[in-house]
Amino acid sequence: MTTAPATNPTTTTHKPGHDGWIRQYHEPGGDGPTLVCFPHAGGSAATYHSLSANLSAGNRVLLVQYPGRQDRLAEQPVEDLRQLADQVVEALTPWLDGPLVLFGHSMGSVLAYEVALRLERRERPGGGPVDLVGVIASGRGAPSVRQDRGVHLMDDEELTAEMGRLSGTPSVLLSDKDFLATVIPALRADFKAVETYQGDPDGSLRCPLAVYWGDEDGNLAAADMRRWGLHTRSRFSTRLFRGGHFYLQDREREVVGAVRDDLDAFAAGDPEGDDDTSPFSYAHCGRIPARPKKVSP
Repeated sequence: MTTAPATNPTTTTHKPGHDGWIRQYHEPGGDGPTLVCFPHAGGSAATYHSLSANLSAGNRVLLVQYPGRQDRLAEQPVEDLRQLADQVVEALTPWLDGPLVLFGHSMGSVLAYEVALRLERRERPGGGPVDLVGVIASGRGAPSVRQDRGVHLMDDEELTAEMGRLSGTPSVLLSDKDFLATVIPALRADFKAVETYQGDPDGSLRCPLAVYWGDEDGNLAAADMRRWGLHTRSRFSTRLFRGGHFYLQDREREVVGAVRDDLDAFAAGDPEGDDDTSPFSYAHCGRIPARPKKVSP
């Protein structure tokens, strides 16, 4: 699950001491919740450059940059997802001053979930609880579902073939030995982190949770996606898009619209309420009805 390295964006701002982990490509133009985006296995912050460009008019958009890639190539990638979550939480400390929404795709979805669990137990630097208003999880089964296809144990040739099968990397790059030598170590480490991870089946968030996936993603089962609903004590919704594992690329306009709607709903909704008239009731979205509180396994 990797994409080609992107050229350096023209505008990048960093907080001193945290430029390794957190990127901000565009100045925010609104007062909506801060959106923090977590890349897929093998991915980088640049994966979300276009999403940031489209959403920064109303929200501050922060992108997580994992070690072991691009400008962090010299750093050792992290092979344990919970350890990675601990480090991301520390790096996010300067941005805990207002409402937050976390968005993650594939490996990034369960990493966002683990970060969310930690943030809900944490206080802001100035005091008071972190205001986590929602999580959007995309392209991966629920945390309690172990998904180990042995990708991290594949040799380089098999791993390259897997990259091609997932359609997240231009085919011309899959024959570029220099490119592959650069990305495969981080990709393998990311797959080890996510394939050896299994969340606590009783773990759950207090904030609302929305789940996205592509209807042609052969690695996902609808039942495993619905199990995400067991990991929140608040509202739960699903959105199904046309496309495979990287539907985010093919359906960018639809995804941007969905994320924008969810950001507004998270900010306006009552996460503790059961009122069907809540802005987070989601009667309008997805092919699978929204389920408040719990879903059946």
